[in-house]
Amino acid sequence: MSAGAIVMMIIAMVIVWGGLAAAIVNLRLRPNKTDSPYEDPDLVADDIAREHLPHPTRDT
Repeated sequence: MSAGAIVMMIIAMVIVWGGLAAAIVNLRLRPNKTDSPYEDPDLVADDIAREHLPHPTRDT
């Protein structure tokens, strides 16, 4: 491998792994909220009703 190819490989690795590290740090500092203060009762009722329906199938 030439010196230019090695330099480009190192730059690409720093960008990819640096982006991964930045994403992990960002998620640790500002995690997504999982608890919603409000759930629409109509949507909850629809989900409960849909649980009891059979799985849809296709006849092809």
